[in-house]
Amino acid sequence: MTRPIIIDCDPGHDDAIALILACASPSLDIKAVTTSAGNQTPEKTLNNALRILTLLGRNDIPVAGGALKPLARELIIADNVHGESGLDGPSLPDPGFDPVGENAVELMARVLRESDRPVTLVPTGPLTNIALLLATHRELADKIERIVLMGGGAETGNWSPAAEFNIYVDPEAADIVFRSGIPVTMCGLDVTHRAQIMDEDIERIRAIGNPVSDVVAGLLDFFMIYHRDPKWELAGAPLHDPCTIAWLLKPEIFTEQDCWVGIETKGEYTQGMTVVDRYQLSGKPANTTVLFDVDRQGFVDLLAESMHFYG
Repeated sequence: MTRPIIIDCDPGHDDAIALILACASPSLDIKAVTTSAGNQTPEKTLNNALRILTLLGRNDIPVAGGALKPLARELIIADNVHGESGLDGPSLPDPGFDPVGENAVELMARVLRESDRPVTLVPTGPLTNIALLLATHRELADKIERIVLMGGGAETGNWSPAAEFNIYVDPEAADIVFRSGIPVTMCGLDVTHRAQIMDEDIERIRAIGNPVSDVVAGLLDFFMIYHRDPKWELAGAPLHDPCTIAWLLKPEIFTEQDCWVGIETKGEYTQGMTVVDRYQLSGKPANTTVLFDVDRQGFVDLLAESMHFYG
């Protein structure tokens, strides 16, 4: 039986690869793709989602743009990572179809309302759209099976010393999501920094030789440039967002722990921090399945093998 999902993303190189991985997986039924601002401006992330789905020939998936800015803050984008377009590097087609007439929250709500089974939400950008959905359509909470998100980290940040980018951009939205009572799986920096792609992995994907694998190799070439900075102390480029899809497909390659996670929204130095209670010090019940490690080779194999789906 296929799992119905909605992907809420801000493409972004790793978001794009997560979309490509999801579309190659017969066990996932992508009911909608919605976009948030984050890696680039809202206009560019929406355009990028349409470009990727056009590349994949998936104009059957409804697409909608979402909130133009965080709930209570000004927008921050990561153009230093993803370039002027948000998907700099390979040549991509122009969108071959248009977004639907609804906004992201309206589309998600309609999909949930019409689904005969609970739907898994997969946000890989800031959580603004998901928070707005939960705040305005609380009656649909039971239609959400789980929220599998990329964001946060127990040990470190990548946008501030304490905070990961997606949570830092809209900590108030993240606070709503983690307090929602809906099961959450958190793919944070602890695991994504272990899901690294190396130069030889990029060449393995490039050698597959179809139009989609060529684009993925090009995306990875560009993404690698930012992560070669010695300050990151990384051997390769961490593929953050594809960890969400990989966990849905092969949870057995991950190491996880159920923890209480809270979001810091007011700290002078720690705003956007995900406070992960690994040792039950808070006395609060676990609200999140936190991923801490991954079989890197198994992750790379899953990604590379999925490229064969495209010819």
